[in-house]
Parts: sequence; structure tokens; C-alpha cells
Amino acid sequence: MTRWPAVARPSIFVRRALRIAPDDPVVVADAAYVLGYCGEDISAAMALIDRALELNPSFADGWRNSGWLRLWAGQPDLGIEHIRTAIRLSPRDSLANSFLGIGVGHFFARRFEEAKAMLLLSLQELPSYVPTNHFLASCYAQMGRLEEAREIVARLQALTPMVVPIAAHWRNPEHRELYLEGLRLAAGEAT
Repeated sequence: MTRWPAVARPSIFVRRALRIAPDDPVVVADAAYVLGYCGEDISAAMALIDRALELNPSFADGWRNSGWLRLWAGQPDLGIEHIRTAIRLSPRDSLANSFLGIGVGHFFARRFEEAKAMLLLSLQELPSYVPTNHFLASCYAQMGRLEEAREIVARLQALTPMVVPIAAHWRNPEHRELYLEGLRLAAGEAT
């Protein structure tokens, strides 16, 4: 779980925003996303995102946020479904993050070929996107394609000092370990 200083806890600001605009689907969806990412109760965050989607069922960003929350909660197929809904609702949005989310869902469902294809699409849109590079390196390692995994690690080292992140927002321990194990393997660390 992410540890925030008491003064800077994101939940303080999120709860304030929710008091000010409790029926604004954008505020509610963003609040759900922040609370889910920052280690708050993932069930409460999913209930908030569901409320945002009740307020506006055509809200593409809300569906994308819902997809990410489902991925963090260990529900890869539902996460993919929600992100695909976001793409259908707003097909002209940048797709790097959506392709990453779909790739992550396939990765956690151990459909590594499908994950790789989506992660490569994400990188076509945004080659320096660190999260996509993390997942692609892990995916290649899990596929036994260590040379390609290490090429991605070399790219990562130019982008970030953290090749193997903490990854506390992935609540399913098996998913988190699958991801981190692949990254450690790709980075040449003992697993």
C-alpha cells in the first residue's frame, strides 16, 4: 500500500471534492480512480465508479477508470470489457492507455500473445510510456523471450530509475507476483 504523509493524503482532497460535487460523474469517477490507486478500499472505489456510470452511462473516461479499477482488483476480463466500452464510446481519444489496459488484462489472464499484441499497439501510440514498457518486458519474460525482454529493460533504464516498481495498486497477489516476477527475470534479478 502506498504511504502518504498525513498532510498530503490524496483521500483528503478526494473526499473534499466529493462533498463539493457529489453528483458530478467526472468528479466521482476521478475520485474512484485516485482512491483505488492510492491504496484505499478497492470495493469502495468500485462502488464510486459504478455510481459515476449510473450518473452518466455514456461517460467514456468513467468506463476507462472502471476498467482500471477492475484490473487493480484482479478482474481482468471485466476490466477489458469496460475499457473496450470506453473505446466504443469515444474512439477518437488517445488509445495508448486503453491498449495498455487491455494488454494488462490479457497478461493477468495469462493470454500472453494477446497481451503482447495490445502492448505493442500501446507503444506505437506512445513509445516512451513507462507502464507499457514495464508490462511488455514482463510479458516477454513470462513468454520465455528473454532477449526481447532485456531489450525493453534497456529502454526502461533510459526512461526511469525504477525497472521493478512497487506495484502495490495491483491487489491480487498472484497478478502482482506474475508481473513482478517477469520484470525481475527481464532485469536479470534473482526471482
